[in-house]
Amino acid sequence: MSEKRFDGEVAVVTGAGRGLGRAYALLLAARGARVVVNDVGGGIPGGDSDIGVAGAVAAEIVAAGGQAVADAHSVATPGGGRAIVDTALDTYGRIDALVHNAGNVRYAPLTEMSYEDFDSVLDVHLRGAFHVVRAAFPVMREAGYGRVVLTSSIGGLYGNQNVANYAVAKAGVIGLSNVVALEGAEFGVKSNVIVPAAVTRLADGLDTSKYPPMEPELVAPAVGWLAHESCSVSGEMLVALAGRVARAYIAETPGVYQPEWSIEDVGARIDEIRDIKDSWLLPVVPSAHSDHIGRSFAMAMGGK
Repeated sequence: MSEKRFDGEVAVVTGAGRGLGRAYALLLAARGARVVVNDVGGGIPGGDSDIGVAGAVAAEIVAAGGQAVADAHSVATPGGGRAIVDTALDTYGRIDALVHNAGNVRYAPLTEMSYEDFDSVLDVHLRGAFHVVRAAFPVMREAGYGRVVLTSSIGGLYGNQNVANYAVAKAGVIGLSNVVALEGAEFGVKSNVIVPAAVTRLADGLDTSKYPPMEPELVAPAVGWLAHESCSVSGEMLVALAGRVARAYIAETPGVYQPEWSIEDVGARIDEIRDIKDSWLLPVVPSAHSDHIGRSFAMAMGGK
């Protein structure tokens, strides 16, 4: 099969100084993209900055014959998000792909999590996604083309202990991507979510000796495909973990219709309500929102 290239295109990758983001940036650059390597260079909790982290990756790309520019603005503010996109526009005159990977982690049980720690994680993961999307989307829409890849997590899909802030942020990213997919459909802009897992510095302190290979490079090709012009989906989620690439999706059971309900009725029919046989899978694009309502109305009108 022919190699999928990004020649002439410009990709912005946030959090590209280490780990997953670095792997994304290197792969896109190796396939011909001009890459804005964004990273504040901070520690895992965030809060500090070192332009050298992004600069090292940009230098690595240039040394390999590619094109890249380092950017150390923070996604956590509207101004930072705009400045990151402006780096692409000022340097290369366009933006074709946006990969939001920047993140931080602040652990605490729900009963002890401070509002500062809650907001700090939302500022980078969720509000950060909005800040860069808000700046990039009008440019892509005007150009009639764009690829947006936002990062969720199994923590956002299924939750985890001691990371309420992270789980909330990663769940919210899914909703944001769906809106971008819907509003971008008529303008050639596609948006999808990557749900990655890899052994990076976030695994420091864990015993990974019995893990299968989980290098960031195993995730990067899925992100590369989502960022490529040949990407055929929008409003979807791809999981990439230890060499496995899969689709995650939200579905509904057909449920049960009756014209009136009591608390007791719900309890008596809960097994039918939860029965996953013939579940509805409603694609975000073009019309999951209206399909959900339409099917529900049809049951009510048909008395089934």
